Amino acid sequence: MRKRRFDQINVVPFIDIVLVLLVIVLATATFITKNELPVDLPKSGSRSKIPPKSISVTIDKEGNYFFQKRKVTLEELKTALDKLDPLKDLITLNADQKSQFQKFVSVIDILKKRGFKKISIITSN
Repeated sequence: MRKRRFDQINVVPFIDIVLVLLVIVLATATFITKNELPVDLPKSGSRSKIPPKSISVTIDKEGNYFFQKRKVTLEELKTALDKLDPLKDLITLNADQKSQFQKFVSVIDILKKRGFKKISIITSN
């Protein structure tokens, strides 16, 4: 058996891999512009009526919290939510689109820790 000299390389698989990587880079490059995704929140195409016995939690554009249209601190909001039944009460969360997202996440985190199952996020369409 004679050994054959290795003087050629098959570049077709290498070209396939490079093209796949190029597609991935081009697809993700549109989302990396200025390190943010272009979103205009909150808007929704669906509409549903809010039940009349829902508990309203609101965050305005300055980041103030409101519980049933009464201005509260985050600690007061936690206390007010502790008095509710997490399985029966419906929480409607209204957040101004210019408010800090961290404020919204803080309220969602509080609701999650207390075990609320019925949460409705109000959006405009």
